[in-house]
Amino acid sequence: MSRILAALAAVWLIATTTSAQDFSGLARVDATQSRIEADGRSGVRIDLLLSQGVPYRLFTLDRPPRLVLDFQEVDWTGLAPETVLQTDRLTEVQFGTYVPGWSRMVAELARPMAVTSAAIQIDPVTSAAMLAVRLMPVSAETFAAQAGAPHDPRWDLPSPADLSIPLKRGADAPLTVVLDPGHGGIDPGAETDTIDEKDLMLQFARELREILMRSGDFQVVLTRDGDHFVSLEQRIALAHQAGADVFLSLHADALAEGQAHGATVHVLSRAASDVASAKLAERHDRGDLLSGVDLSKADDRVTGILLDLARQETRPRTEALARALVEGMVQAGGPMNRRPLRRAGFSVLKAADIPSVLVEIGFLSSPRDLVNLQNPQWRAAIARGIRNGLQAWQQSDSARRPLVRQ
Repeated sequence: MSRILAALAAVWLIATTTSAQDFSGLARVDATQSRIEADGRSGVRIDLLLSQGVPYRLFTLDRPPRLVLDFQEVDWTGLAPETVLQTDRLTEVQFGTYVPGWSRMVAELARPMAVTSAAIQIDPVTSAAMLAVRLMPVSAETFAAQAGAPHDPRWDLPSPADLSIPLKRGADAPLTVVLDPGHGGIDPGAETDTIDEKDLMLQFARELREILMRSGDFQVVLTRDGDHFVSLEQRIALAHQAGADVFLSLHADALAEGQAHGATVHVLSRAASDVASAKLAERHDRGDLLSGVDLSKADDRVTGILLDLARQETRPRTEALARALVEGMVQAGGPMNRRPLRRAGFSVLKAADIPSVLVEIGFLSSPRDLVNLQNPQWRAAIARGIRNGLQAWQQSDSARRPLVRQ
């Protein structure tokens, strides 16, 4: 135990020393000289060759066991998980932009492991930097005791930006709609050979924002307006900060098994309406795990309370919103899934006091949907359908709410 703790202390010393050096600018990773492979009988070695030194830190997270490396900052272009990961002692590796100015690599460990050494060597001639990290197995108890995101003001991630949206508005004020482009940064979402879900949804969110704003009936806020990661918890916090009347999470997922076509609208439920919806919810929540979010302090009781609150006033409004969006997209020409309204336990929908739905505008795993999703005219039609659905819901909701409160 003392040897491991000493090694971890050394890691922090290295990281602190590195961050004090005069590194600046964006480092590029050399994919041909970077690898993650077995080290001896049970260890793992991570070697990353960068074009220059950058400040970095590393720590572990539990449930599931993960190693997180943060950088300021790295361009991962050319590095692919399937080529850099050369051992089954890690089950998955993911990397990309975390928030603006920050890059992150997250390695999911097949078993609990501790960092035994970490060092960055700078070539005095080329200024290239080799980061070498070594890990060895430890007990689950030891790993859990050492895991957790550190708190250091020099490394604390920025909180969501302040939004200049008034929280109290008059009766005739536009409806505040928070659009949530799914995934982002280190979390690509569904992927094809030509496009990532994160990029497509950001593009669609911007297009939908423009159509909503032009109508004059809506104020629109995006949870992200760039390629960076936003945790599920932050997405909900941003919706509350914006004083959202409606929260729309936008996705275009892919199914690894079976087939699915057409747009679907999901509402929150303890029990999923079908197996496919349950798998999608699990996949979306897993995006936070693989992006290095520490969920160890999540409180299931709080989640239960939120769900119970959602069943009171907000749930009927959310159900009505979902039906209006489905009808709007049907009128716009769809195509819709044969079961367009579904239920599942998506964490991003757990804002109990805000009508919140998750809209899958199509599936990247469907050849037909993939063609539609990349067609600007088709996306514009679906966006107009969503606008029409929101307008219809706003009318009926405004008429219904005084009756509900009597």
